[in-house]
Amino acid sequence: MNKRDFPKIHFYDQDFVDIYDKSWNWLSDFWLDPASDEISPDGYFVYPTKNQLVLDQFESIFSSFFLVYSNRNYPANKNIDYFYEHQEENGAIRWKYDLKTSKPITTKQNPEGVGLPLFAWAEFNLYHKSANKRRIKEIMPVLQKYMDWLDRTFKQQNGLYAVPHEASTMFNSPRKGCVYPVDFNSCVAINAAHMSALGDILNDKDISFQYKRMYFSLKTRINGLMWDSETGFYHDLDKNEQRLPQKTVAGFWPLLAELPNADRADTLIAHLTNPKTFGTDHPFPTLSADSPDFKESGEGYKGSVIPPINFMIIKGLEKYQQYGFARECAIRHLYYILEGLSPADSKKKGDLYEGYLPCKEGAAVCKTDSAFPRARFMHYVGLSTIALMIENVIGLNISLPRKTVDWIIPNLEIMGIEKLSLKRNLVTILSNKTSRGWEIQMESEKLYYFTINILDQKKKTLPIPSGKCSMLIDKL
Repeated sequence: MNKRDFPKIHFYDQDFVDIYDKSWNWLSDFWLDPASDEISPDGYFVYPTKNQLVLDQFESIFSSFFLVYSNRNYPANKNIDYFYEHQEENGAIRWKYDLKTSKPITTKQNPEGVGLPLFAWAEFNLYHKSANKRRIKEIMPVLQKYMDWLDRTFKQQNGLYAVPHEASTMFNSPRKGCVYPVDFNSCVAINAAHMSALGDILNDKDISFQYKRMYFSLKTRINGLMWDSETGFYHDLDKNEQRLPQKTVAGFWPLLAELPNADRADTLIAHLTNPKTFGTDHPFPTLSADSPDFKESGEGYKGSVIPPINFMIIKGLEKYQQYGFARECAIRHLYYILEGLSPADSKKKGDLYEGYLPCKEGAAVCKTDSAFPRARFMHYVGLSTIALMIENVIGLNISLPRKTVDWIIPNLEIMGIEKLSLKRNLVTILSNKTSRGWEIQMESEKLYYFTINILDQKKKTLPIPSGKCSMLIDKL
């Protein structure tokens, strides 16, 4: 790896800073060369398993959301490009590949090897962190072929997509009878919305219109068939388009897709604070706590808390301007991750895990799968310890092409980021208490626009010149 420094964070709780720093250090163990199994800067970001190196679509897409903050020490798009390179003639991209043989991995439950279609969402995020428009132009034909394959293979006459629910990676979730999964259909809507946005970036009106129409068509069908006003929740459908009774965490994907109107969103979000459904001590379980199948031990996807699912819900909350609640959830989730790393019982060894207990601290368990949860599973936990740390706990939202940095500060604390590399521009933003009051100090090599939103009471956008500058919050 290039030995550039990672961005430093400042936060009043040093434990949060320590786990952020450790996460960057631990990542280097998982860049592996498939030919030699050795750690290599030219390898892929992969979790080693017995005799096999498996590249997973879900892990690769989600991990790109924190790798973008590595100051280019780690390529955020390396894994994703592997999937594009292995696209088949018919447009298919499979959910997993064996890196040693380059062959796709399919299962009896998922014979087509389809995964959650979220490439366009990841590419939209990569664009805002790199401003690389040429990349979008190059990958757009791949993404279009992929969407065409999904339509031809899985789209039914009712306008919804019928795929095995295992495609969502929720391997033992109690979703018996599910033919139209709410998460997969919501992900197609998310992908279509971002395909339209990528079309806008390319100034291609045809692409923009085609996928916008696809998005609204899916939105109408999901809202019409999958929403249950009695439960206030989105449900999977069976083969007869009847709603299945289980409330799984899949029902929150519509938030990220911006499918519910304001009233429905409020009803859905209320489940996240209801201890009888998804408001458990450690937010958020993968199965509603009032389900007969819910297990306090986690038992895979029967209650475990899974970091990328939490990331998805928190990003969904942001779509409905629930910034304070999103931050509170991120902080609570991080405290439980810290507890798992340094358990109170000193005889137990701690680590970072793929899944956590929903009602107390510690790693989840799964009697039917001894490999779950994987320890030091950085592909998932990096979303919490790095991406949520920067975006929700500190509260920074950065877009390079727009030349904007938005900082939402729910309460005044000593915090910020130092030496974050934005395409050859190092940016530092820190809030400090000084003798003159609360002050924000900034340093940048190029001009950008800074929007600060403090306690929802003060909001201001200012052009920040190159060099060092500072502003007093009382004077805003």
